[in-house]
Amino acid sequence: MSVVNSFTPVPRTGVIYVMERAASLGFGQNSDEWANLGQGAPETGELPGSPARLTSIPVQAATCEYAPVGGVPALRAAVANLYNERFRRGKRSQYGPENVVISSGGRAGLTRLAAVLDRVNLGHFLPDYTAYEELLDIFRDFVPIPILNPDLRLPSPERLGNEIVGRGLGALLLSNPCNPTGDIVAGDDLEAWVATARETRCAFIFDEFYSHYIYGDARSAVGANSAAAHVYDVNEDPVMIVDGLTKNWRYPGLRLAWTLGPADVVAAVTSAGSFLDGGAPHPVQNAAIPLLAPEVADAEASAIHAAFKTKRRLMIDRLRAMGFVINHEPRGGFYCFASLENLDPSLRNGMDFFEAALEHRVITVPGRFFDVNPGQRRRGIPSRLHHYVRLSFGPSLAEITRGLDALEKLCAGAPAS
Repeated sequence: MSVVNSFTPVPRTGVIYVMERAASLGFGQNSDEWANLGQGAPETGELPGSPARLTSIPVQAATCEYAPVGGVPALRAAVANLYNERFRRGKRSQYGPENVVISSGGRAGLTRLAAVLDRVNLGHFLPDYTAYEELLDIFRDFVPIPILNPDLRLPSPERLGNEIVGRGLGALLLSNPCNPTGDIVAGDDLEAWVATARETRCAFIFDEFYSHYIYGDARSAVGANSAAAHVYDVNEDPVMIVDGLTKNWRYPGLRLAWTLGPADVVAAVTSAGSFLDGGAPHPVQNAAIPLLAPEVADAEASAIHAAFKTKRRLMIDRLRAMGFVINHEPRGGFYCFASLENLDPSLRNGMDFFEAALEHRVITVPGRFFDVNPGQRRRGIPSRLHHYVRLSFGPSLAEITRGLDALEKLCAGAPAS
């Protein structure tokens, strides 16, 4: 018997699938002839007005030792201080280092949380982040319960409360802003969502990795959005927040994230980290501490907003001119989740469009990957997202323009060059 038969195969889905497919056709990290509009990370270079970029990480004798599984104390304190300064000024209850645990990236942070969840019904929205599919399937203590957003918008506080009670939810997971749609819960609605968590004792897990990418009336005075602003008691409200350097500080390669929440949950998550991943690299944690200073974080958020609102407007306008349907402009994140319904019939399926775009050296992500389906329990039900595609304005303006030029040729029926 092959040793492979002793293991459960894990499917390649979402961005992993599209990137491997593109690589098989010649795409590489330095492929200037390609445009990666499937990119799940932001451009990482200097932006006008951004703080100086981190260019080196010292490795000293002390940092060659393991860091504490929960994270370097100074970094945990810096994370807590940032949230207090941004969102909790004047509030009686403040976050402390005991409310923060550090992990090696967002997936590790979410995996730790999933590992300590009790036997509950865990709600998740459709559509949402592709990687949730495997995350929600691998741990069998809780039951994933899909919540359909029929208009691709997150529910009102009233409907959310009804969903929690009607489905018997003990926990809820969502990306806010939502990946892929760019919808967001903010302001009074976010306050009402947190109140719902408090009243129902349903644990809310907010994936806030895009919370610096906020546009229009959703943007707050501090340039970021967080459920932390509406927590009453940091150790009593069942609200967990996961964020990190990947998107909001534009350092995806550092693989550094944090989970913020009640101290008893943080303690459990830390214990899970001791056997799941062992903790984040010690030198990287030390190097990250200055990046969490409020003035540095706020300057980065402002620079992101100035640069990305321009790219957002360009992509929305050009896609619409080509015939793509964008019913709801993204209020957060750096993606357009566009319908192909008005394009040529040969391009109306996301997978067909993806393959056709590859011929023009453009990478996209088919919409069906965001129809999160743990364990493939909805067998035989076609994805309602098959005619959508996610296009990223995370890359540089030049790369986005190159990609949009190529898609314009594709939609016009011009042959690939």
